[in-house]
Amino acid sequence: MTSPRFRRALAAAGAASALAAASLIAISPAHADDSGLPGSELYANPFSTTLEAAQSLSGQARADAQLLGSIPSAEWFTKGTPAEVEAAARLYVDHATAAGEQPVLVAYNLPFRDCAQYSAGGAKDTAAYEAWIDGLAAGIGGRPATVILEPDGLGIIPWNTDINGGAEWCKPAELDPATAASDRYAQLNHAVDALGALGATSVYLDGTHSGWLGVGDISDRLIKAGVERTAGFFLNASNYVETERLVKYGTWISDCINLSEKSWWEPGWCASQYYPANPGDFSTWGLSDAAYDKAYADTGVVRDAAAQAHFVLDTSRNGTGPWAGPAAPYTPGGDPEVWCNPPGRGVGAQPTTETGIALVDAYLWIKVPGESDGKCYRGTSGPLDPERGVEDPAAGQWFPAQARELISLSQPALAPLACEVHVVGTKVAKGFIAAITVRNNGATTLSPWTVSWSFGGAQQITKVVGGSYAQSGADVTVTAPRVASTLRSGKTTAFVVTGKGAADEPWLFRLNGAACTSR
Repeated sequence: MTSPRFRRALAAAGAASALAAASLIAISPAHADDSGLPGSELYANPFSTTLEAAQSLSGQARADAQLLGSIPSAEWFTKGTPAEVEAAARLYVDHATAAGEQPVLVAYNLPFRDCAQYSAGGAKDTAAYEAWIDGLAAGIGGRPATVILEPDGLGIIPWNTDINGGAEWCKPAELDPATAASDRYAQLNHAVDALGALGATSVYLDGTHSGWLGVGDISDRLIKAGVERTAGFFLNASNYVETERLVKYGTWISDCINLSEKSWWEPGWCASQYYPANPGDFSTWGLSDAAYDKAYADTGVVRDAAAQAHFVLDTSRNGTGPWAGPAAPYTPGGDPEVWCNPPGRGVGAQPTTETGIALVDAYLWIKVPGESDGKCYRGTSGPLDPERGVEDPAAGQWFPAQARELISLSQPALAPLACEVHVVGTKVAKGFIAAITVRNNGATTLSPWTVSWSFGGAQQITKVVGGSYAQSGADVTVTAPRVASTLRSGKTTAFVVTGKGAADEPWLFRLNGAACTSR
């Protein structure tokens, strides 16, 4: 079989999905009494950009991409016309809904996103953005979904003045200084309302991270962006801050918003990681905890975890924490860009909606681990990354060396995939025939064994020798025959599949639900 090209995003415009809808737990904002994200099973896209990257790799690099691709990561929607993003979102949510799992979508198309830096792009203006968001919302429809709304959208605001009256650095000449910041809030409020109106979609706004904005500043921005009409906010997108710091920071933001919404309290009065705590000494952060206890006592407001803003954390690359940077700048006064493909980082906690923390709805992999942050010059003229000695891939492109680092330094450790699939296939007439060999590399005997996958197109199985099969839409499961139902550790089994349609090899196989590498 040959590798398929994913029928994704822009290529899917106007296509209708053949997948049947399955019911999921409905999602409601955390400001209400109930949130649907905790307890949900997160969706691992079998047609993800990570598994797409694996198709052009071999050896360890291929195995690394397949391992990371087997774990749920968010799907980024970054461009296209309203009709195109509607079709792309519908196709993605169709697949997740059919699997009975929770899709996580990242909306990343604000005008002047990232202030035209490494991840430059976005809609032309407010009207174009609002139409694009409406298309995204139409694609999601009434199905449960989680939307990470605009990473950096509140951290980097064009022509913004911070809560202390300081002018910020992002000043695009193309935008009107008098209206650019208010336009950003109008754009985000429209998105909050359009997505919130769907009824089963949890929306999270940008809460930056504890190495960036102070609690009062980001709380003020979240309130202006409509956080009270969402599930809450997200932290650490595409960054590296340790989980324990993020939990403190997020809790303070939730408290700051709660105090400001329920009393005479002002966000500018909120304690933070900068005061009375010392940002560089985590042992002092209890001082800010005490400041919030006093603020609650002074205002008479009561903490209510069920009703306060909740948050989610990006743990995709924070296993070893942030990079301190080089001992000395590469050029005098140069920016070491500690956020850009830093060396020696590892993935953190795997995605889950069971965090054990009332205000934390999930640990998510928002940034796709293994995809580059951009061409990092670190204050030099480039094109090489002076820290790595190579030219880094463009933002969003696969970076095999970084993927290897993230896996080898993961905390907690990522185990290799415990099964291996080898496919030998060929096209015949209007279909295909393929011999599939599966090796159980795990420690457990499987009885019976099952092998499952999703096709990338309209392929239909007509016969399986060496097992029975069931197919629903693109999803196929082959079950062991009674006479050979046991697959011991270290042993292999094989079966032959005949079908109609393109001879495209699926990107991900699973043995009894556990992902496999494939050669």
